[in-house]
Amino acid sequence: MPRSSNQKLKLLYLADIFLHESDEQHPLSVKDIISKLSARGVDAERKSVYSDIETLMLNGMDICRIGESSATKYYLTEGDFQLAELQLLADAVACSKFITEKKSVELIKKIERLTSVYQAHALDRTVIVANRVKTINERIYYNIQTLHEAIQNGVKIDFLYFGYDMNKKKQYRSDGARYEMSPYTLAWEDENYYCVGWYEKYDKIANFRVDRMEDIRLTETPALKPDKSFNITDYSKRVFGMFSGEMVKADLQFDKSLITVVLDKFGADTRIKKIDENNFHINVDVNVSPTFFGWLLQFGGKAKVLGPDSLKQDMKKHIDEVLASMKE
Repeated sequence: MPRSSNQKLKLLYLADIFLHESDEQHPLSVKDIISKLSARGVDAERKSVYSDIETLMLNGMDICRIGESSATKYYLTEGDFQLAELQLLADAVACSKFITEKKSVELIKKIERLTSVYQAHALDRTVIVANRVKTINERIYYNIQTLHEAIQNGVKIDFLYFGYDMNKKKQYRSDGARYEMSPYTLAWEDENYYCVGWYEKYDKIANFRVDRMEDIRLTETPALKPDKSFNITDYSKRVFGMFSGEMVKADLQFDKSLITVVLDKFGADTRIKKIDENNFHINVDVNVSPTFFGWLLQFGGKAKVLGPDSLKQDMKKHIDEVLASMKE
């Protein structure tokens, strides 16, 4: 087949060369470009290369020209993403517990193709991926796709839900019975992905880890719509670690050194009320659960429950149970 048969692909090849084989530290001369096109089976003349570069620039490619006359070189200043943005994406993929190690590596390789081969090495996160706790459920991609489809179409789903036994064997919850819910949204919380929606069995909003869901099926039953007051951000603030429990309005006291931690947890709009020079308190909605108590206890004497009395009693009971277990 004649080499000139690839002429129609020349612009596509040229755009690919700029994206993957040029940057500020590696500009290309016209001679370099002609050589790279030739390696792809395309014969090109200098005049046509100049014209093609102009065409790419007119159509949005940010190609920079440096030097004069025969010493002129070109490089792509920015693709669709800046390197810092790609590094952020690669880090998120590498550190996401709900993405398997295999899928993490595959995704990062795809992210690397969004920049030059010279900058791609800066996105290598192999060490981070290999040393992170990762899910082993390879079907999580399909789960996410199915859940988004259900949410967009406004239908209920049913699925199997599992955990693991002492032998690390998969064990289906509820004796293998299928769960049914109206999915509202997906939430990324504490390195895991959750499906949040209305669970009729408990007659309230519930959440399930996406990597623990299996054989998700779309039903033909219309999903129950969320109440207008439902807000996923507020819900996530209340449900620490996605462990649900009775919601109460808690009055919590903290040492002033914990102000940043409190605002990180409850949000920058949380109202802070000063008690004295060293302490402040807040009134927030929390879900009463061991996860909440564990979060509060990590601060020792620098945090305490002021009210209501029922929450103080629940926390005391939790502490007593922990102490009793240590004596056994």
